[in-house]
Amino acid sequence: MFTPAELLEINTLLIPENKIVILTHYNPDGDAIGSSFGLKHYLNAKGIHAEVVVPNDFPKFLKWMPESKKAIIGEYKRKVAFDLINEADVIFCLDFNSPSRIGLLGDWLTKAKAKKILIDHHQQPEQFDFVYSDTIIPATCQMIYHFIEAMNDEELVNKDIAECLYTGIMTDTGGFRFRSTSATTHRIIANLIEKGADPAMITSNTWDTNTVSRLHLLALILGRIEVVKDGKVAVLYLTREELKEYGFQKGDTEGFVNYGLSILGVKMAAFFMEDLYEDFIKISFRSKDDMDVNQFSRKYFNGGGHINAAGGKSLESLLDTIETFKGKIEGENL
Repeated sequence: MFTPAELLEINTLLIPENKIVILTHYNPDGDAIGSSFGLKHYLNAKGIHAEVVVPNDFPKFLKWMPESKKAIIGEYKRKVAFDLINEADVIFCLDFNSPSRIGLLGDWLTKAKAKKILIDHHQQPEQFDFVYSDTIIPATCQMIYHFIEAMNDEELVNKDIAECLYTGIMTDTGGFRFRSTSATTHRIIANLIEKGADPAMITSNTWDTNTVSRLHLLALILGRIEVVKDGKVAVLYLTREELKEYGFQKGDTEGFVNYGLSILGVKMAAFFMEDLYEDFIKISFRSKDDMDVNQFSRKYFNGGGHINAAGGKSLESLLDTIETFKGKIEGENL
């Protein structure tokens, strides 16, 4: 958490007269959108206006969250996004550890005159004016709740804040399944339910949103999962042609990698997908126990994240990337 002195200074910055912007990472997920709008609603409850700016669009299944459709999407409204960042007095940086993680907004953030406040749970954060970084906490949404606590504002947590923060914690813990989910996490969830979060509604709006195209893609990869390294590693993939054939939309492959990890005996799963427009391979890694996919991805695939959940990127072809992965994983101790 921020030090008491930092909290006092941050409190002096959170005034109606200041222009406040909330940023989150490229390809925003549930934790990114949940923490951004959870924080926005908290500031609103304090009588402070804030704008949420995201680098690019996010899945429809996250747009049910209160006011989430009001996010300024940088790739669509560049001038608006630039002006907001350039003129801001305070910029909250949520769920990312480096300006490089926010796409075209990164250079604007670096040059902005605003005080920059980082709240994030990824490893190796870069320097900001104020830094609250904790890699043990499973979701940035949980950190936003702790921040509200530290500001002695728990009584301001309302239904809108609760719904947003619940969503981010739920999605980033895999439905409270990942080992980073703590007793403290569950206590916060209980508090959010008491504040108005409806678990059944949130789960339905976020996860019970399958389209026929998504199910076709899921059936395709499930039909060809490959298990290597003596049954300890699962490999899944999708080609650009397959994405086009089944009408891929942003968010359609969310959670696919977890199916590989659900196989009995598997300790690591890797999902490879050709980008729809550019020539690179997007990679998602998941693991159990002490298999550190963050370090693995940093070492071999220009990525990173958490010990048990990370992403990466490859400029090789899809098949070459998979073969490279198989070669590298053979040298790992699982």
